[in-house]
Amino acid sequence: MITLFSVLIVEDDKELSELYCTVLSDNGYKVYTAQNGEIALKIIHESYIDLMICDVMMPKMDGYELTKQLRKSGYILPILMITAKGQLMDKKQGFMVGTDDYMVKPVNVNEMLWRIEALLRRSQLVNQRILQIGDTSLDCDALSLSFKDKYFSLPQKEFFLLYKLASSIGRIFTRVQIIDEIWGLDFEGDGHTLDVHIARLREKLRDNDDLEIVTVRGLGYKVVNK
Repeated sequence: MITLFSVLIVEDDKELSELYCTVLSDNGYKVYTAQNGEIALKIIHESYIDLMICDVMMPKMDGYELTKQLRKSGYILPILMITAKGQLMDKKQGFMVGTDDYMVKPVNVNEMLWRIEALLRRSQLVNQRILQIGDTSLDCDALSLSFKDKYFSLPQKEFFLLYKLASSIGRIFTRVQIIDEIWGLDFEGDGHTLDVHIARLREKLRDNDDLEIVTVRGLGYKVVNK
């Protein structure tokens, strides 16, 4: 299954982490997991994350400090804090450091899914399913690329590859990241498969005045504005 949205679960309770992971995966999300804030920071620096679910009480770096550091570094991804600490002052502290929503354990997983969808809507990642960059449009529902008088209906993987790159202008995605996020564990090809998809997209973007796919030697690819 290919999904547009990647969720990071930061939870030191293994059973809860596995439960959240299963529920989210079954509902079409790509899931990353971390046992504490330090590991979460590393994942966020290396992978594109759309939303983070974060426990408060964790070893090494708790949820408050993790959220505080992310906001200080300029990350604007939605954060859902989940914790056993349900006092008003605990919630206030969470919102003060930058969380977007707060749930108290035990968590109803259906409610968690509703809150995630609401957070993504607010961040304009769900409702705005057309990524607009200049005169270039990427339509998530139609899997299409359009600009000027041109319209391309893209194969699924080709579309998601371009969408991932174009949704983070200037961000370098490594070859490993791209293959993992677009093809996943069922990938049976080699590096040439990615090169072929990039070449096809470059051909379609040849007359595009907004975007260009750039090779970053030894690392991977990025999309930049022309």
